[in-house]
Amino acid sequence: MKAATPALVTLEQHGISFVTHTFDQTSFEGNDVGYGRAAAAALGVEESRVFKTLLASVEPPLSGVAHVVAIVPVSTQVSLKALAEAIGAKRCEMAAAQVAQRITGYVVGGISPFGQRKKLMTVVDQSAALLTTMFVSGGKRGLDVELSPSDLVRVLDARVAAIAVPNG
Repeated sequence: MKAATPALVTLEQHGISFVTHTFDQTSFEGNDVGYGRAAAAALGVEESRVFKTLLASVEPPLSGVAHVVAIVPVSTQVSLKALAEAIGAKRCEMAAAQVAQRITGYVVGGISPFGQRKKLMTVVDQSAALLTTMFVSGGKRGLDVELSPSDLVRVLDARVAAIAVPNG
């Protein structure tokens, strides 16, 4: 397969087994579902298996770490307090969309944890460990990759922690 995004290139370079899934995200634009939940609906899979990739700033920055990637199910939100605890920081704040796009090299709604401009510290919610496969963005809107959580954690050298809380 010839990779179409930096995320797919990264997965291929690491020899990771994955399946790409494409869907028409335009039918969900303008409503308040969110890209990840729209992806779950379009792919016909449980929201607990589709994960969103979020960027948070670390306050104050740890030695050389100003931003951290959080990967949580689309049916949840990230607990910034739990994220900070997971990396040993005082606190974390969500990065603005423009900052997330500049740092990762991807557009919001298509931010993949793989193939970002710079490899960032990453924390994956522990619920991923209960799954056989999970879905994350493949690097553009309307493209998700399905892979094993253990491969995701290994390639990203990610930490696993309880960082997701119910929406609301």
